[in-house]
Amino acid sequence: MSWDVIGTGAVASVGGSVPEIFAALCAGARGLAAPRAFDPGRYRARVAYEIDDRRVPGRDEPGRATRWLKAAVAQALAEAGLDGASGGRHPVLVGTTLREQRTAELWWTGEAPLRPEDLHFGTALDGEPGVGAAHTFANACAASLCALALGTDLIDLDEADTVVVAGTDSIAESVFGTLDRVQNAVPTALRPFDAARRGMVPGEGAAAVVLARAGLYPGRARARLLGVATNCDARHPTAPTPGSIAAAIRDAHRRAGVRPEDVDLVMLHGTGTPLNDVSEARALTEVFGAPDARPLMTAIKGATGHTLGGSGLLSLIMATRALAEGTVPPIAGLADPIPEAAGLGLVTGSAARAPLATAQVDAFGFGGINAVAVLEAEAAA
Repeated sequence: MSWDVIGTGAVASVGGSVPEIFAALCAGARGLAAPRAFDPGRYRARVAYEIDDRRVPGRDEPGRATRWLKAAVAQALAEAGLDGASGGRHPVLVGTTLREQRTAELWWTGEAPLRPEDLHFGTALDGEPGVGAAHTFANACAASLCALALGTDLIDLDEADTVVVAGTDSIAESVFGTLDRVQNAVPTALRPFDAARRGMVPGEGAAAVVLARAGLYPGRARARLLGVATNCDARHPTAPTPGSIAAAIRDAHRRAGVRPEDVDLVMLHGTGTPLNDVSEARALTEVFGAPDARPLMTAIKGATGHTLGGSGLLSLIMATRALAEGTVPPIAGLADPIPEAAGLGLVTGSAARAPLATAQVDAFGFGGINAVAVLEAEAAA
């Protein structure tokens, strides 16, 4: 089985659309700045990857994750040509880590009103062109790729022939503060796979794709989704397990009908944390074998921060652009790769040009929730 990606949309700290974000990644841009949502003087960490879209500078406002979700979904439906009344109404599956937690914080501190229904993304999406029932899934940082897997199930079960899959998160102060206390070192930037990495730095954004039954919309495919695999080992709340990651990658390859040597590009999870980067590197070394057989590999969180529930889907969308353009963005913030990543084909310094047909996308979350997707370039579809 396979499914067509016929529309994409995204918002992040480095751009307000898919082309803008991809161009920023290729140029080595980074959305790093001092937090604007709250006073960073309370914390050791003083940086984040925020979207600078507040109407009143220095004053936070509710509903921003929902705002970006609507924008990303609208972009994806427009690109797919399904944003008009004749395009029908399609279910929306939203992966998230925090939902509208920041909105609840603002209500708790008396800075903004709150209606309980505003915490449900379906309230905001109801009545939007092309949008049907909305469902929310909280699978930590693998949420949007888990939602993608469920989208393929809906199509395969004939419950829908077209599905919108999305992810969104804004930075909540409670989460920023928690990270500030549980991370031993104080990160000044998110630096995937770098020896000097100090931990995760949160980012903001939303991503959306329109997924359709293969061949349903001739000429509209941006890429073809070949397979999605998920697993959960639940061995440790925060420490990823290389064996479980490797198992998810192999399962994704099996479902996609590809071999490791068929993969040209890997979009890494790459959180810049001590345990995740080592575990992911070890799993990739196990799966891909000898250095001369390994694909190019990159990670986008050094530029966008960790966008939590939507991060996997944002990487997948950037993979569709990379496949289409034959260009792989560099890993922002990577200067001195960790020993475990030796020979992995990490793209550093500047964008790499190469013929690309197949891409793997990694997303891993707390509790051992792993999701891996495999894409094929549109020309090969």
